[in-house]
Amino acid sequence: MIAYLNGTLAATGDRWVVLDVNGIGYRVHVPEPVTRELTQNSGNVKLYTYMAVREDAITLYGFVYESELELFTVLIGVSGIGPQIALNILSQISLEDFVIAILSGDEKSLVRISGIGSKSAQRLILELRDKIKKVQSTMTPLMVGKPESVTRDAASALVSLGFSENAAYDAVKAAAKGKVSPSVQDVIKTALKLLKEAEKR
Repeated sequence: MIAYLNGTLAATGDRWVVLDVNGIGYRVHVPEPVTRELTQNSGNVKLYTYMAVREDAITLYGFVYESELELFTVLIGVSGIGPQIALNILSQISLEDFVIAILSGDEKSLVRISGIGSKSAQRLILELRDKIKKVQSTMTPLMVGKPESVTRDAASALVSLGFSENAAYDAVKAAAKGKVSPSVQDVIKTALKLLKEAEKR
């Protein structure tokens, strides 16, 4: 299993890049935003990777942030969602908007993504919402003394996408600080930005 690659950008294409790692070129499939970000980077590039193994091919998928890799693994765990459709999702909708679409049951936003029909959108909403609900019940010890439903709901949504409980709660706590009656959507948007900034450090 290849956890990450660290090298220089040798070539780019439509949702793929080639990383030169000590003289070996690795072709990695990436979301469109990653391609754009990497072409602006002239130095060393680090990609967190997922290796999909089939009988006829071994394919690497790469992401700049661990959070994107975590969401990718969550997505391909949904029945009917394979790596290519998961890549479409990460290419065509922001992480923040995707989480909000799931929480609000916004099927229309999801079917705009290529490869996602009405049934797939409904499955994503159903399975990921159920996962968020399950996470809420397991987070009860963490949330003792912190009963605010907005904070709990936002944190559990982030945990369901692969963030640790402590990181998720710290981020939503910082996101909600100073805000009067913030919505879950607002807290999630701000918290995700804070988590991405933390990953850059």
